[in-house]
Amino acid sequence: MDISFQKIKLEDKERISAYLEKKVYRSCDLVFPNIYLWSRKYPTKYAVVEDTLIFQGIAENGAPSVTFPAGGQEQTRRALQALRQWFRERQTGFRMHLVQPKEFELLESWYPHTFQINYNRDIADYVYETEKLTSLAGKKLHGKRNHVNRFLENNPEWVYEPITPQNVEECFQMALKWREEMQCEIDVEKRDEMCVTLNALRLMEELELKGGLLRIRPQGEVIAFTIGEPLDKDTFVVHIEKAFAQIQGAYPMINQQFVLHEAQSYKYVNREEDTGAEGLRKAKLSYRPAFLVEKGVVTPASHSSMAELL
Repeated sequence: MDISFQKIKLEDKERISAYLEKKVYRSCDLVFPNIYLWSRKYPTKYAVVEDTLIFQGIAENGAPSVTFPAGGQEQTRRALQALRQWFRERQTGFRMHLVQPKEFELLESWYPHTFQINYNRDIADYVYETEKLTSLAGKKLHGKRNHVNRFLENNPEWVYEPITPQNVEECFQMALKWREEMQCEIDVEKRDEMCVTLNALRLMEELELKGGLLRIRPQGEVIAFTIGEPLDKDTFVVHIEKAFAQIQGAYPMINQQFVLHEAQSYKYVNREEDTGAEGLRKAKLSYRPAFLVEKGVVTPASHSSMAELL
């Protein structure tokens, strides 16, 4: 079984996005900008199989791993059969990554007790109610309101602006300053993240991303910016958020203002995962998520024989 996986190019955006729109789950990973921008760090290819879209990555042991097919249900079933044959011919264990619970339920209904899934808490997305991120109402978000109030008191002439071709260079320069202050060059993960951030700013228009920034007076310098996009009909996703930590309340303020200006048409806001970082997890939990989007790795069940996987 030959599946022709191709390198992801910017000109593939329309084709890939058309398939991804058929997915009804709220994971931040399978949207074109994220896939494209992170493809240098995590080499990813794609293929169309039985009129479904599949991405191929590489597991920690160097073996191939694929995503759950994006497409109609009958096409998905045929694509899964093709993938099982593809793995068998390569004599590597069947492996799927970024699989969500509803996808595994479908897989289990077609192949009962054949596969198992291992969810990874570190890559679960945090999803919040848009209204709560906007109003910060209630006792549980009292601390966030205080931070925003401190920002307003200390910076009475603050300004929010959408990111445009006219001001994007200021965000780029702010990101470079942030990179230096955070010593990103000596931290591999931070360096990779900053590379993605700078490329996202360069390709805002091409990737159809939305962004917002904060300025403070008297200099009018940019002290925070954020970038996101619609994820589906009821969820907006925030991919990138940067602020100078020494400016009290800058992070809560850009968070609130971006949601206020860009996400009011959506019920939920996905603010991505915490990658297992303790400080980031604490910060994301402090905003009281409505729910988490679980994602896991699917492999053959421990009792499954190779014959059962054919």
